[in-house]
Amino acid sequence: MQKRNKVLAGVLTGALVLSAGPMALAATANYNDSSVTGSSAAWQDWVKEWETVAADYTKVSLTPGADETQLNFAWYSKTESGKAATPVVHFGTDKDHLTAFTGKAAQVDDSLTDGVAYDYNHVTVTGLEANTTYYYTVEKNGVQSEVQEYKTGSFDSVKMLYVGDPQIGASKGQPQNGEALTAGSGAANTAARNDAFAWNRTLEIATAQNPGVNFIISAGDQVNKTGQAKEEEYAGYLSPAVLAGLPVATTIGNHDSLNPDYTYHFNNPNATENGKTQAGGDYYYSYGAGLFIVLNTNNYNVAEHEKTIQEAIASAPDAAWRVVTIHQDIYGTGLDHSDTDGMILRTQLTPIFDKYDIDVVLQGHDHTYSRSKLLYGDGQTHGTYEFRLNADGSDYDWDNAFNTQTDEKIPLYPEEGDTAGTALHNAFQADNGCYTIEDTTGNTVVNPKGTLYMTANSASGSKFYELIPTQQDYIAERSQNWLPSYSVIDMDSDSFSITTYQITAEGKVEAIDDTFTIEKTAAPSSINTLEAGGVTYYRLRDVAAAVSGQDNQFNVSWDNGVVITTGAAYADAVPAGAPASGSAVTLTLTVDGKSVTTPAVLANGNYYLPASFYGTLGVTPAA
Repeated sequence: MQKRNKVLAGVLTGALVLSAGPMALAATANYNDSSVTGSSAAWQDWVKEWETVAADYTKVSLTPGADETQLNFAWYSKTESGKAATPVVHFGTDKDHLTAFTGKAAQVDDSLTDGVAYDYNHVTVTGLEANTTYYYTVEKNGVQSEVQEYKTGSFDSVKMLYVGDPQIGASKGQPQNGEALTAGSGAANTAARNDAFAWNRTLEIATAQNPGVNFIISAGDQVNKTGQAKEEEYAGYLSPAVLAGLPVATTIGNHDSLNPDYTYHFNNPNATENGKTQAGGDYYYSYGAGLFIVLNTNNYNVAEHEKTIQEAIASAPDAAWRVVTIHQDIYGTGLDHSDTDGMILRTQLTPIFDKYDIDVVLQGHDHTYSRSKLLYGDGQTHGTYEFRLNADGSDYDWDNAFNTQTDEKIPLYPEEGDTAGTALHNAFQADNGCYTIEDTTGNTVVNPKGTLYMTANSASGSKFYELIPTQQDYIAERSQNWLPSYSVIDMDSDSFSITTYQITAEGKVEAIDDTFTIEKTAAPSSINTLEAGGVTYYRLRDVAAAVSGQDNQFNVSWDNGVVITTGAAYADAVPAGAPASGSAVTLTLTVDGKSVTTPAVLANGNYYLPASFYGTLGVTPAA
């Protein structure tokens, strides 16, 4: 999708253990055993620290603010009798003279904190500048914490880490040193102990390899226990020292969605009332050349998600990049989710993402890695689907989807002999073939029409899934190497690049896919024209650049003559200069393989064509 100008009318090393053990859903016996991948001394130190870490619910979490000049803080403080919480951050460039920023505080549901009373504190700091070192403390009941350092990077060229499913606690049931990891409460949650160590290892290695990261994007499932108290898992998730100086834009995953503890721990910017579950709803923020929209797709009300997208775009209509993060991978390739609950909103979100020119969608959920081809909708009418909670409301009924138009219950795993259920299942699968694959080549694309869908594997290695046996036609690349992974995104006003890496058992960083880059060429602020015989002629390449990324886009190339390919994005530069005159000629060119003749004007090596010709392409040019 082209730049949006209105020009037309219209760290620690060791070994990874692949150990056998009980499985949950389609989780495999493969996981990251931190007692092996961590150095012996570091792991033993962590085991000793875990009891203290698991009981400390007051770690600070940083989140990007509404734009790059803001930074959001959240933390718990214990409620003290007769004392009000003090939601204050002291922030500035001089650690001895910090400015106080005051926010809000409210009570935490103490059923989630073992009956102990806590307040959560949310504060926004403003006035940040690029490439600056800051210092901060937070107040916990009037007492300031130790000073922490926070550095901003460039606001023009932005670097991000993109991770999937840390899911602290998901390794429950896996074997470790002759015992099964457990999901008990507090320090007894040895699965959380294992996964928090692995999460820290990934962050330490990723940030060492990529200094100057502006922030992290997490595609959801920060923790594991669904609909239960899990503060020790949040404590483990927030324990890495890296996170004291690096904000994370988190996404509500299905494991996060059924408790309010998520919304206590993360102070999301521009939080909306749309797409809400118990954990909160959709939000958005701007950073550099990007507009980032985070949707809670555990809520299946796509009309509300569309409202969020509209509100976000209204806040930054000229952002060069529009990036959506969702947890469920509507275009993924994992065995457990990609053709069942992952794609539940595909028929609804695909045309919405097309409508609002979404460039990239970042996903998680499937605990596998994949990169899609460039995709857009097929223009047909499709059904709409959702999942519903189980009978006691403790989790979703993952075995059955529901058609929201007919209220039909669709078994995702129909039993043998269930003819009616199988027919419903097959119709659901067929209806999700609602996409078109854009014809592109190579790993750099210019002004594409379609959207790129990425699915991140687990950053901690707490749980892995198999790849679906037959790779879907919409997938360009995929892998499952049973190793923790992360992606690096580099973004400026002209390009968006993503490279994905895995971390071996020895701590070595390896690329698992080629860098994929989307480039945007600026449409001309006006289309250069020439007059001849009382007719206006419009420069061909200007018009092609102006409509690139739209439904009526076309590419212009040269192959012993002018060649036009409709439906393809313009992939060349916009001509410079504005000649005052040219020569009238008759041009024979090729349009989609057919020879076409039209009057034209030739000036400075570029052809100018009349509006009547562009009308045959479905284009109405305007100077």
